[in-house]
Amino acid sequence: MTSQLNGSVLKAFKILDLFAVGKVELTAQETADALGINMITAHRFLHTLVHAGALRVTSRGVFRLGYMFADLGDRVMHDGNLPGILQPILDQLASETGEACMATAFDHDMAVCIAKALPHRALYVDIRIGSQLDAFCTAHGKLWLAHMKPADQDRYFAKATLARMTDHTITDLAALKSELAQIRKAGFATNNGEREHDIYAIAVPITTRHGTMVSAFSVFGASPTLLDQNRDTLLNALTQAAENAQHVLYGKD
Repeated sequence: MTSQLNGSVLKAFKILDLFAVGKVELTAQETADALGINMITAHRFLHTLVHAGALRVTSRGVFRLGYMFADLGDRVMHDGNLPGILQPILDQLASETGEACMATAFDHDMAVCIAKALPHRALYVDIRIGSQLDAFCTAHGKLWLAHMKPADQDRYFAKATLARMTDHTITDLAALKSELAQIRKAGFATNNGEREHDIYAIAVPITTRHGTMVSAFSVFGASPTLLDQNRDTLLNALTQAAENAQHVLYGKD
C-alpha cells in the first residue's frame, strides 16, 4: 500500500500542516528547515501551491494560506456528515458503558446534540437530536467554552446571563472561568445537576491533531453514581472513543 503513495503530495500537505501549528507566514528557508529539503525544492513546492491556490504571496519570499481553505473548511464542517461519521463510535460507547451518549456541535452560543446512542436497558435518560444545551451549565457547553480563544470566550460572557438553573449552577463569572481553565487542563468536563436536577454527565472533546475542538462525546444519566463512582471507568471509555473518532476523521498514520 505504501508504494501507491505519492511523496510529493505528502510533502505538500506537510507544508500546509506547518500553518496548522500556528504559523501565519512561511518562507522558503523555514520550509526547507522544517521538511529537511533544499531551498530549490522548497521554492518549487511553495510556488506550486501558490499556482494551485493553496498559498498566496504576501511579500517577496513570504507565503500565507490561500482563501480556498475558508471555503473548504466551511464545506467539511457543514457537508462532511460529521454525525454519520461519529454514530458508530457512539453506538459502541453506549454498549460499553451501558449509559446514554451523545455528540455535539456548537452553534449560536449553544451546544447542539448532533448524534446520540441509547443503552440496551429499560430505563435511561434520552435527548432529541437538535436539542440545544446552555453553554455555561452543561458538560458539553463548558467544554466548548473552555476550548474557545480568549476573545471568543469574552464575547460569549458579554452577552450571556448566568441564570441559576439549580442549586448547583455556577453563576459567579470568576468561579466559572476558573472551572473552564481547569477543564481545558484536565481534558474533560462534568455536569453535576447544574442545568436540571438529577442529570449528570461527563464529556470529552474531539479535537484536530493540533487541538482545535470539532465535537465532543458525553455519557449522561440520572444517577449521581455516574460521577461519584464510575467517573474513571467512563472517562477511559470516552477518551478511547474520542481517539477513535480522530482516527476516523483523519485516517491512521
